[in-house]
This record gives sequence, C-alpha cells and structure tokens, in this order.
Amino acid sequence: MENVLVTGGAGFIGSHFVKRILRADDVARVTVLDALTYAGNIANLGEAFLSPKLEFVQGNILDEALVTDLMACHTAVVHFAAESHVDRSFLEGGTFLMSNVVGTHILLEAAKRTAVEKFVHVSTDEVYGPLLKGAARERDPLNPSMPYAVSKAASDLVALSAYTTDGVPVCVTRSSNQYGPGQHPEKIIPLFLTALVKGLPVTLHGRGEHVRNWLHVEDNCVGLELVLRDGVPGEIYNLGGGTDLTNKELTERILRLYGASWDLVTYIPDRKANDLRYAMDWSKAASTLGYQPGRDLDEGLAVTADWYQRHPDRWAPLRRNPGAPMAQIQVAAREERVPR
Repeated sequence: MENVLVTGGAGFIGSHFVKRILRADDVARVTVLDALTYAGNIANLGEAFLSPKLEFVQGNILDEALVTDLMACHTAVVHFAAESHVDRSFLEGGTFLMSNVVGTHILLEAAKRTAVEKFVHVSTDEVYGPLLKGAARERDPLNPSMPYAVSKAASDLVALSAYTTDGVPVCVTRSSNQYGPGQHPEKIIPLFLTALVKGLPVTLHGRGEHVRNWLHVEDNCVGLELVLRDGVPGEIYNLGGGTDLTNKELTERILRLYGASWDLVTYIPDRKANDLRYAMDWSKAASTLGYQPGRDLDEGLAVTADWYQRHPDRWAPLRRNPGAPMAQIQVAAREERVPR
C-alpha cells in the first residue's frame, strides 16, 4: 500500500483506523487530512504522533488545490471525512450535501488524475433506509429517509459512478452503528455514559423501540483494512456487528454498568424521520474477505465506559459546547483561567 491518505482521520472512526494502519509493515506513510471541525480532535490521534510514518494536514476536502496536491503522492485513500450527526442534518442540510457529496466528488476527481490504486469510500447502513424485517444486501435499492442518510447515499452513488465511468478503483463500505473510546458525546452511547457517570438523567426517543446493530469501532477498522487490501474495485461491502438491540435494551445494559435505576430515564417525543430498524447482511464481507467482528458488546461497553470515566478532559468540554471546534473550546478554557 505504501502511502495512505486518510480523510477525516482525526475523527472517531478515522483515528482508530489510522492507529491500526500505522502498525502495518507495508505502509510507509499515513497522511491525515482533517478540517478539525467540532467532530475532529487532534487528541484522538494521541500516540499515533509517536510514529515517524504519520503526517497531519489541517485542511478541508472542499479545497481542490490541497486535495490534488495530496492525492498525487499517495497510492491509497480511505475517505472518512463527512458530516455525520442525524439531528444536525435537519438544521444544516446544505452543509451535509457540500461536505458529503461535493467533497467526495472533489476527492474522486483528484484520484482520477493520479495513480491511486485503491479508494475506500466509508458509508453507513442508513442509506438502505428502515427495514421492518430482513436485512439489506449490497445491491439492494437505497431508500434513505433523513438528510444525513440522503447525503451519504448520494456520495455512494458518486463514488460508484467514478468507478463505472472513469475506472477510479473505488470500494464502498457500509457500516452499522459504532461505539468505542473517543466517540463524540453527541452519539447515544457516549451521551448516556457521560451523563450517568455524573448521575444525570438520560432521554429516549419515543418508546425506545428503534433497533440498531452495534459494531465496535475496532471491528469496523478490521473490516476497512480488509477492504483496503483485498476489496474488488466497484464492489460494496456491508460491515455489520453481532448484536441487534432496541434503544431501550441498549439503555438497560448501560444502566447496569453504573448500577443505575430506570428512574434516570425519561421518554421524550420521537424525532422526525427516526427510522425504526436498520439491518444489513454482511455475509459478503465474511465470505470474500474473511471479515468477522469479534468483540462482545457487554465487554466493549464496559471498556468504553471505563475510558470515559478516565478521560473527562476529552468529553466534558464537548458536552458544554457541543458544536464548537475543540481548538476553540481549548482557547475559551484557557481564557476562563486567566485572572481578570
């Protein structure tokens, strides 16, 4: 693979992937391109900076000149950079379309002009839309129902079109809901963990009946590396986990970690377009690439909870200022400590 460009590599999933791929003997350099918006935090990379292989570039995938320069000296691309929070997409739909669709297009155009050997476009199970029964396979129709999922479905099609029309060696991955250390506390698992560690209440949409498939971030990164190495250009690979839970069942497991009672849970009106159930068939990745998620959910939740208990410095500022870039939060915190 030699030189790998990772967009969004300071985000939750991207940073875990960067740490993994840096350990590969056949990787000479890993360049992280990240805009460090509210969802990106350079601290996520942590010990990765100890590696002489790592180069960090702060920049936006919408910057065509920057993207072109970077693409020219890399043999592979793993594209994580995206707006990803569903609730925000209802308010900032244009931002999601620009980042997720136009940004992806700019990357693919640059890849077309260079000698990139593999382009892994990272997507989500939400593009399939809600499934009341069964599980979506890779070539099933897309049926997204909310702005975030629509923008990701559109970017998937843009990526696959680049392969069909221009031969860009694209693989698309679609992963189920993920969790693990370092995730932004706007997501349900860290949101609940960081509330309960302080004895604060948590809220469930509707009656908590929404079903999600939970995948540890490290298992997803295993699958992503398999696709990067052995995925067939033009193909889509579903990467799912082993545990389907309603949000109510998930909440019960999290409460048990803290010995907390259900009295801390409040039901609130469901958000609009909240898909009841997602489900994917990931047998293709298992049979062709040897993909197999291996982390037990309860064990993974316990380790994740322990991380949040030990790193309040990483999440407490984000709960206070959920939409601000980490750099801005840190500046504000320093100013608060300066005597007046």
